[in-house]
Amino acid sequence: MSDLQKHIRCRVGDVAPYVLLPGDPARARRIAEYFEDAKLVSEHREYVIYTGKTNGIDVTVCSTGIGGPSAAIALEELIRVGANTFIRVGSSGGRQPDIPIGTLIVVTAAYRGDGTSQEYMPLGFPAVADLTVSNALLEAAQSLDYPHHYGIGTTRDAFYVRDNILNEKLKDAGVVAAEMEAATLFIAGSVRHVRVGCVVATDSNIWLDKQPSLEEKEALYYEGEKKTIVAALKAIQILDSQRTD
Repeated sequence: MSDLQKHIRCRVGDVAPYVLLPGDPARARRIAEYFEDAKLVSEHREYVIYTGKTNGIDVTVCSTGIGGPSAAIALEELIRVGANTFIRVGSSGGRQPDIPIGTLIVVTAAYRGDGTSQEYMPLGFPAVADLTVSNALLEAAQSLDYPHHYGIGTTRDAFYVRDNILNEKLKDAGVVAAEMEAATLFIAGSVRHVRVGCVVATDSNIWLDKQPSLEEKEALYYEGEKKTIVAALKAIQILDSQRTD
């Protein structure tokens, strides 16, 4: 029986144990530019997959598209072909007034405003990143001297629906970022017993007094994106150095 996966179009041997998970297929291509010996493995639907090396360590990048359903599919199928450690490398909205656009944030847990994670576990179960991955991301950011924040994010499904009351409550509770995949990946990772972490760069912030133009936001974000990629790859090197097998 073929082990070819339905959506990501990969087999055992195509992907590394360590996988970066951006949403944007174009970001997957940009991440692959940081790899040594990057090879395009598959390109199907929203899933663009490259495998290469970082500092001699095998690593894969797989885009997931926008939102929980497609992210969960990627995670499930990547696990089936041998991956076990995942870092979401994404974009987010800042959710505190002191977080400028382009800021690197390590998301350590997430408010479950998505629907997909509820298919895995009821809402009483927390969406929490793997501690070893989060610690490696924080160590990486610190060693690279990147200004950064860390803390709880919020994951949602409806990008153009704004719940002002909820947003105020989340801000008051210290939530640092809003995005669309972390809670899903944290919950699915817990259920499937794999390690999942998350690092994002802010591309907006609803709490800024002065809102930049879209062009200004994108320029600031892309500088932040570069830092998330470098930090994620550095975190993989840290995690690999901790292996005892």
